[in-house]
Amino acid sequence: MRLLLVEDNRELADWLSKTLRQASYVVDVVHDGEDVEHALAAGEHALIILDLALPRMGGMEVLKRLRARGNPVPVIVLTANASLDGRVKGLNEGADDYLAKPFQIEELEARIRVQLRRANDRTAPVIACGDLVFDTNTRLFSLAGATLSLTPREHAVLEQLVVKAGRTVSKAALSTAIYDFETDADPSAIEIYVHRLRKKLEGSRVQIATLRGLGYLLRHDDPAP
Repeated sequence: MRLLLVEDNRELADWLSKTLRQASYVVDVVHDGEDVEHALAAGEHALIILDLALPRMGGMEVLKRLRARGNPVPVIVLTANASLDGRVKGLNEGADDYLAKPFQIEELEARIRVQLRRANDRTAPVIACGDLVFDTNTRLFSLAGATLSLTPREHAVLEQLVVKAGRTVSKAALSTAIYDFETDADPSAIEIYVHRLRKKLEGSRVQIATLRGLGYLLRHDDPAP
C-alpha cells in the first residue's frame, strides 16, 4: 500500500517513513501543505498521514480542499494540539482519525490498518485467497501455512492483488502502488515481479492470471471433487 506522509518536522518524517517502509508500506513524504497538491497529482495513495502545523498551507486547509474535490482517501491527522475543539473541527472537516503527538508507532500502525480495512470494505484483519493468506496485522504473507519470503516490490504487488482478489488490477495501478517519488517508475518491471511471484506460488492452487490489455487477476482453483 502506498501512503502519503505530510510532516514538516524532517527528523520525525524520516523516522516515520523509515519505520513504515520496514512494515512493507510504500511511503511518499512531503513537508508543507502546498506540496500535497503536487503529490496527489503524481500518484494514487491508499491513505494520508497529515500533520496540521504545516508551512505555506495548514493541514486543516489541505483537508478542506481534499474533501471539497470529493477525494475519499482516508486521512489520519497528527497534531500537537489534541484539544476537544481541535479534534471535533478536524473530524467535521473530513478527517477519518486523529492522533495526538507524541504517540507510539504501534498505535499509529494499528490505526493505519483499521483505516485501510475500512477503505477496502473489510472487517477481518486476515485476507485469504485459497491457501494464500495475508495477515494485515503482521504484514506477512503465508502459503499453505508457511511464511512466504518476498522482496519489498514483490510484497507491494502481491498486496494489491490479494486485496482485490477476483478483480482485475491494471499494470498502471500496480506501478503506481509500488513506486514512490524517489524511484523512477518502470511499468515494464511489473512483468518481472509478477513472474517471480508466479514462481513462488507454484504448487499451490493460487494463480496470477494475465488478462491481455487489462492487467492481472489473482484467483484460486477449487480442488477437484
